[in-house]
Amino acid sequence: MKLWLVYALITTLFWGVWGALIEVPEKAGFPATLGYSVWALTMIPCALVALRVGKWHLDRDLRSVMLGSAVGFLGAGGQLLLFEALRSGPAYLVFPIVSLYPVLTIILSVTFLKERASRRGWAGIAVALPAIVLLSYQPPSESGGSAAVWLPMAVLVFVMWGIQAFFMKSANKTMTAESIFFYMAATGVALIPVALAMTDFQAPINWGFKGPGAAALIQVLNSIGALTLVYAVRYGQAIIVVPMTSLAPMLTILISLVLYQVIPGPILVTGMVLALIAIVLMAE
Repeated sequence: MKLWLVYALITTLFWGVWGALIEVPEKAGFPATLGYSVWALTMIPCALVALRVGKWHLDRDLRSVMLGSAVGFLGAGGQLLLFEALRSGPAYLVFPIVSLYPVLTIILSVTFLKERASRRGWAGIAVALPAIVLLSYQPPSESGGSAAVWLPMAVLVFVMWGIQAFFMKSANKTMTAESIFFYMAATGVALIPVALAMTDFQAPINWGFKGPGAAALIQVLNSIGALTLVYAVRYGQAIIVVPMTSLAPMLTILISLVLYQVIPGPILVTGMVLALIAIVLMAE
């Protein structure tokens, strides 16, 4: 059994379900920045489970701490920066830019880690990249923000997430996957004060179960998916795993179709078809 494929599919599944449900607490009046804080806290039990699986071994040397923390800060910091980019920029432009981060991961992994793929694998990667962009499509809407404000932030998120996956693969060569995830959880929690500072507490906030309670149940899916991603990258190639797991929006659209009766347009349907083809090709 290909362990990398099992873990990659679990990540894709959990992130797909998470994406379909993430707006539930937000629509109930629980802001995304507080949702981030809840997500960071759900990383803690997942990290403890991982350490238990790894017999409580934690890599504590300086290189491991630096690499693990870099993976965490790049991922969590990019998420917070994305919130800020979406405040001033149009989602239909921000998301496609950010969604292309697997391209950077592929370039870095091929250049520095010397990763290679079969012709079928490269074909899957080639099909996955346009699928990722199509699946991130958002209907155009008016935005008063200047591109000079949101565009650099969107590009920076693209760079941060692309480098994150590369660092994750690099770290897996000398660290245990459990240690990497522990530092990801620790850095995520460390950035909670930043998320709180970004929150408008003057606006009404739903502190009932539909707010933080629902957020916790939904965000733990993201945390589990992040954990299995670390294992997928450990056992597989980043140039295959990252594009595959980035196709989670395909499941999000399908679940949204069932839950909210949202009919996808031709752009999203095309993206879904390409995503399915890409997964079949990459799962060789």
